[in-house]
Order: sequence, then C-alpha cells, then structure tokens
Amino acid sequence: MPKVKVDGVEIDVPTGATVLQACELAGKEIPRFCYHERLSIAGNCRMCLVEVKPGPPKPQASCALPAAEGQEIRTDSEMVKKAREGVMEFLLINHPLDCPICDQGGECDLQDQSVAYGRGASRYDENKRAVTEKYMGPLIKTTMTRCIHCTRCVRFSEEIAGVDEIGALYRGENMQITTYLEHAAKHEMSANVIDLCPVGALTSRPYAFEARPWELKKTLGIDVSDATGANIRIDARGREVLRVLPRNNDDVNEEWISDKARYMVDGLTKRRLDKPFLRRDGKLVAVSWNEAFAAIATLNPGNSIAAVAGDMVDCETMFAAKKLVGALGSTLIEGRQTGMDYATDSLAAVNFNTTFSGIETADAILIAGSNVRWEAPLLNVRLRKAVKRGAKVFLVGPEWETTFGGQFLGEDLSVLGNLPQNVADALSNAKRPAVILGGAALGRGGLEAGLALAAQFNLVRDLEDGTKWNGFNVLHMAAARMGGLMLGYAQKGGIADLVAAKPKVLLALGADEVDFTQFAGSMIVYIGHHGDKGAHAADVILPASAYTEKAGTYVNTEGRVQWADKAVFAPGDAREDWTILRALADAFGVSVGFDTFDQLRNAMIAEVPALGSEGLADYGSVLPLGGGSAAGQIAYPIKDFYMTNPIARASAVMQRCSAEILHGEELAEAAE
Repeated sequence: MPKVKVDGVEIDVPTGATVLQACELAGKEIPRFCYHERLSIAGNCRMCLVEVKPGPPKPQASCALPAAEGQEIRTDSEMVKKAREGVMEFLLINHPLDCPICDQGGECDLQDQSVAYGRGASRYDENKRAVTEKYMGPLIKTTMTRCIHCTRCVRFSEEIAGVDEIGALYRGENMQITTYLEHAAKHEMSANVIDLCPVGALTSRPYAFEARPWELKKTLGIDVSDATGANIRIDARGREVLRVLPRNNDDVNEEWISDKARYMVDGLTKRRLDKPFLRRDGKLVAVSWNEAFAAIATLNPGNSIAAVAGDMVDCETMFAAKKLVGALGSTLIEGRQTGMDYATDSLAAVNFNTTFSGIETADAILIAGSNVRWEAPLLNVRLRKAVKRGAKVFLVGPEWETTFGGQFLGEDLSVLGNLPQNVADALSNAKRPAVILGGAALGRGGLEAGLALAAQFNLVRDLEDGTKWNGFNVLHMAAARMGGLMLGYAQKGGIADLVAAKPKVLLALGADEVDFTQFAGSMIVYIGHHGDKGAHAADVILPASAYTEKAGTYVNTEGRVQWADKAVFAPGDAREDWTILRALADAFGVSVGFDTFDQLRNAMIAEVPALGSEGLADYGSVLPLGGGSAAGQIAYPIKDFYMTNPIARASAVMQRCSAEILHGEELAEAAE
C-alpha cells in the first residue's frame, strides 16, 4: 500500500487508487463533474485539479492520476484554488443563467460547486452558444444548452445499461450529446442518467416544474415493481407522491433503479379504490365499511375460506390474513397467483442463493426461462459485470436482446436434461458456476431439472479462499414471493388446491393476476388499492393502501429482508391492509391475537424469526435432490415491461412508454 501525504497528513492508500480517492480517504472534498465511482474515468471536466509533488509545476487532474509512493498532494494551495476558479469560469461561459426555471435547482452540482469553488463574478461578455433540444423519449427532458459535456450519460448507457444509445456528435465547441437519430432511449434503466447528470441538461420529463427539493418529505422505501427489492427514496408533498429516487445499497441495486420503479408512481393517484363497494344485482355500488363487513359476515363461511396474496403485498398483510384464515380453521393460503406449483419444502431451492453481488464473480452462468432485462433489470447490470470479468453465459428460452451477449441453446425445457458439450464443459471447469431459473422454467419439471444440474456440476462448494459458494438461483418476479413462501403461502398443488376446495369466501390480497372464473361459486373479497382485474371480479371491495402508504417488511428474491416506511396516507376511506383484516376478524367473531401494528409485527417475528432483522435470511445451503425430466416450450410471462402491475397499468407515464418505446406509436404533442 503506497504512502502519500495529503495536505501534510500521511496516509496509506490501496494499491491502484487514484489521487482523488486518496484525497477522499484523507477526508478532503474534491470537486468533480465527470468522475463517478461506478463509471470509467474520462478526465473531461478538469474540476478535480490538485497540486502533486514530485511532478510538473502545474495542477493535475486527480481523477486520472494514480496514487504513488511518496507523493505530496495539496488540495488547498493557491495554485489549486486559482486553477479551479479558472475551470469553473470556462464551464459557465456557455451555461445559461436559468436556475430559477431549471428543475435541477436545489440539487445541482454546478450550483453547489460554483458557489464553493467559483470566482464569484464573470468576465465573459461574448455571445453564448445555444444547442437545439434533443428528444430522448417520454422520460427524459433535455435542455442541452446547459450541457457541460461530462459524458456521464454516454458512459452509463455504454457501460452499465449496455445499450449504445447516447453519444457525442461534432467536435470542440460544436460538440453535442444526443441519442442517435433522435430516437427515444429504449432500455429499462434509461432514466438513471437524470440522477447522473450534474447539471440541468437531462431532467425528468414527468416531474418537470412539479416541485423544489426542499418542499418534499423524503421517506425510505422498497420498490415492489419486481423481486429485486431496490432501495428507494419516496419524495412526497402533502398526500401525493411526486417522485421516486434510488438509494445507495451496494448489495442490492447499487445506486440504480429501473424506469418502472421510478415512474409508475403517478399511477398511485389514478383508478384508486377509495371507498368500499358491494356487488348488488350484478353491479358494484358504494357502501359504508359496516355494510361491507356485515355482507361478508352474513355468509358465515366457517372454515371454508381461503386467501390469495398478490405480487406487491407486504409480509405483515400476509401474516394478518394467515392469522384470520387460521382463526376460522382453514389453511388455504397461496401466494403464487398465476398457478405455479413448485415444491417449497426447501427455501434454499427457490432462492437466489448466489446473491446479486455474488453473481458478478461467477465464471459460467446458465439462465433458463428468464428474460432478465424485463424481469430484473438490475440483475442484468450485474450479469454485464460478470461477462466483463470473463464469464460465459448460456440461455434457454426464446431469444431476446441481451446486453451481455450469451449463447441461446433452444426454447424447450428439455435442453436442461441434455446440455450441449461446450456448456457442460464450461460449467464443469468453472470455479464459480451458476444456474438461474426464471419463472418460466419453474414448472413442468424445470425446478427438479435445475436441482439435478446443481448436483451434477457441484454448484454448492467450498472455495479456495474459505468462503462458501452456492450457484443455484431462482429469479422470482414478484416482490411478495419470498416473504409469502417464508410465511407458508404455498399449497402443494398451488392455486389449484384452493379451486378444488371451493371456499365460500376468497380473500384476494391485491391479487390481480388470478383467473377468478375458477372461483365462480365463492364470494370474492378484494382487499387492494386499484380498480384493476381483481376489483372487476370482486363481490366485495375493501379499499387498502399501496406500498407507499404503509410500513411493511419485504423479502427480495435473494432472501434479503428489508423494511419500508410509510410516506403518505391512503386516499378517501382506504385503510392499511392489516387494519382491514383485523376488523374482518371482529366481523367473523374470531381473535387474531393483535390490535396494533407493533403487536402484529412482533407476532410475525415470533413465528418467523428471520423476518425480525434486516439482511439475508439463512435458508441453509443444502439443496434437495432433483431428477426427472423437464419438457415444454418456454414462454416468458411478461409481455409488456411497463404494464406488469396495477399501479403501472394505471400510470399515464407507463402507458406512454409502452405505446412509444415497445409498440412504436407516435404520440402527437401540442404545438408550442
């Protein structure tokens, strides 16, 4: 480890660190625009200048200079101060003075650094250049005159998203950043460039002119649009969620989120269920809470009651429903609403055991039945890292446009039992082999065939560094799936067991993908937040809270327990889900053992201790033996990335993304 002096203080820095990183280790703030920890070094903006001895008697860009033994670095000398003032002056030469109408105002790096490191006055009185606006799709608003050519957006698209859509045209003062041919950015992570842009050149189109950052209440939450469990920050004003931003968590989402996670939130205020409804003479009519509960209670179902959990439900809601159903003497609870019926005796067999950060180190990966870009865009980013490190990727299923290459082996599950020789050799010779089974590969013997591969290629092994490697992974698509499986929401025959039992009452907890025609003889009680498919089929609708309107526990596909806080209140007469289930218990005349949210959570933790602490739950590393043969054509369950849940389907932004990006529709805009 080299020793360097930063402003007279000697420190040890890791081998390979840059001078900028050495200064940060010493607690010094180095201004920067183009440098970003997760992107390659560009050295464009020159804002990070420092004085380094030995070396030429001039300031040097610290982001691109390796730290070496014996360096003396000054971050506060007169030379450095003057150099930074000069750089800032050049950056502001063409920048428009439109901070009052710029959406970046209040969280703008250029504003902050011009105050801290600028001269305080401009000597430039020539004409400023202007750049025409570029169209980057329905999510990204451009004001390219503000662009300082840091190229963060270009590097993100190429290196992280893996889609070469944004680049630079022309040279010198004529240089412009644009999407080629003025097309919309067409990947699932495109809006992350808004967070990366250090100025107001790329801002959020749906959020334009909505609010200033200091007006917003910020709440820590968990994204429920897929099973990744991305850490998010929910920004709300009053009772409305205005935007969602990513939070930094290196183990889960790093600092990215998908476009759906970021922009489906405008659907939270549309098509909402805000009062109870009861079906009378074939029509749903608004009623009071008491009338709705009375109608359910008069049915007196006894133990003929079942519960189906939807894809976005928190663990507390599922536990409360389980207690209610159990108090009535029933055990009919199911969380796989689309009809899957894989075995759940071992949770390690249905978990993403390698973890998201661990999959980056795999050197041979077989993916079966998963369009990863649509089912888990953030995992796709990790797979790109693995390929950059030399991993070989093989895929089973219909071809889709990967951003990491890979070899497609066929579209039938039978490939799992008869792998080509080159694939078998790659998995056999790999130090860290991995198999990923998507939702389309779990049925028809796919899970058993995957477990057989785990035994055949020794996917669970001890590594040379003393750590344990478990390369067997199942990639779920529903945020509620792993939490539901931990709470026992799995019948042996899946939802078919519930259909066979013909329950008098079916509690649908935000379940919208169920084929409700199978329950024609049951009273369907829909406890959810949107007037989607489940509400259309319901006999009774009890309006509940969306994920931003309640505190809750979520478990992602790698078994990571995470807690979310309540950001806003539910609209109208809607209530938090657990309070509805608690009131239903009174209506049925049974006791569920809790009266407050804390009592409910404590009871849940007492029953499933793993839900009591944030972090990876321990499912063990012993996998059941697989076997048998898998067969059947693979069909990916997601047909439209932007329309996978009730909130997204209610979102005008997601509807526009679907129409324009996926289906190529041209949307007319009013002339200005």
